[in-house]
Amino acid sequence: MISVEEAFARIVGEARPLDTEQVPVAKASGRVIAAPIKARRAQPAADLSAMDGYAVNSADLTGETRLSMVGESSAGHPFSGSVGSGQCVRIFTGAAVPAGADQVVIQENVTVDGADISTSQPAEAGANIRLKGIDFGLNQTVLEANTFISPKTIGLAASAGQSHLMVHRAPKVAILATGDELAAPGKKSFSDFDTVDSVRPQLEALVADAGGELVFSGHAGDSLEQISKSVSSNTAADLFVTIGGASVGDKDFVQDAFKQEGMSLDFWKVAMRPGKPMIFGKRDKQYMLGLPGNPASAFVCALIFLRPLIDRLMGRPSPLPIGVPLPAATDFPENGPRQHYMRARLIGEPGSRMVDPAVSQDSSLASVLAQCDGLIIRAPNAKAVSSGDLVSFLPF
Repeated sequence: MISVEEAFARIVGEARPLDTEQVPVAKASGRVIAAPIKARRAQPAADLSAMDGYAVNSADLTGETRLSMVGESSAGHPFSGSVGSGQCVRIFTGAAVPAGADQVVIQENVTVDGADISTSQPAEAGANIRLKGIDFGLNQTVLEANTFISPKTIGLAASAGQSHLMVHRAPKVAILATGDELAAPGKKSFSDFDTVDSVRPQLEALVADAGGELVFSGHAGDSLEQISKSVSSNTAADLFVTIGGASVGDKDFVQDAFKQEGMSLDFWKVAMRPGKPMIFGKRDKQYMLGLPGNPASAFVCALIFLRPLIDRLMGRPSPLPIGVPLPAATDFPENGPRQHYMRARLIGEPGSRMVDPAVSQDSSLASVLAQCDGLIIRAPNAKAVSSGDLVSFLPF
């Protein structure tokens, strides 16, 4: 049995980002670019007016000044001529500043008289003008390789003239729930011996939220043949995840099926609760993760190992989840030899939050998991906690 830290190092620490693919820029949020992004144009590509007003030559502005309007410049429709001495051009926000002009006088500071204007604004070359390339220049690197893409960086990439981005590929994920007792949530009627297949949709949602691509989701009974068949038919998945059957009972066939289908076992059993009977290995480049079957056990293992592994494969930061310090709302005793992930609720008002562990930490209770806000992380053999002591809290 190995520690959580060692298990994480073997699963996530040794993983490397997947190969690359091109995706439309609008669909790149949450991805990591694999190559620098260079601008195909300057931004802006010309000197532009920052305000509605009049483009003038600042040398003409000497006290009370009268100028003749010789044209108009609007966004997308520039004035084709140039501004001569004693002249001006009506200009709008985002429009190109015409040749011969080096200042924009805002319209609130101008009096219009037919085709002429009067203003007492002082000369200030460059006033109300956004200079060409002030945002970025032609061929400038606007985003470095390994940058995490979000809506704000999507806007920058699009401004640079990029319609598609080269990003690390999202992992293809296969999920297999095991157990003769499992029944579909939509089954017309349930027997007293059914267990609803609830962990699988939970993990499907987690994979989707993490940006993984679900390529298979199925169920196999407690049969080496059935499990092996699903494992053998999903070799193209980057990550194969099983639920249940990871222990050593007579009906636990996951480890045998993995080995039969070519898995090189890395480890089995982690010093944590819930989640001790977890399997990790590889088949060629495929990661194989066998999670326990109880809802809380599977969820905690997925939160601590599966989600960061997906992050790592996509090139995103993937540190071991360690939580943030918050005060405990109650006393609880010293911890045992395994790292304990205690389901807990946040209580109190914003700014004075405390964490309150659930009364029952039974890993089979889906209702407790759903009612909680995160996990209190207790190190192996941690000392007893008194109300008000700081504990590590991992929100989910």
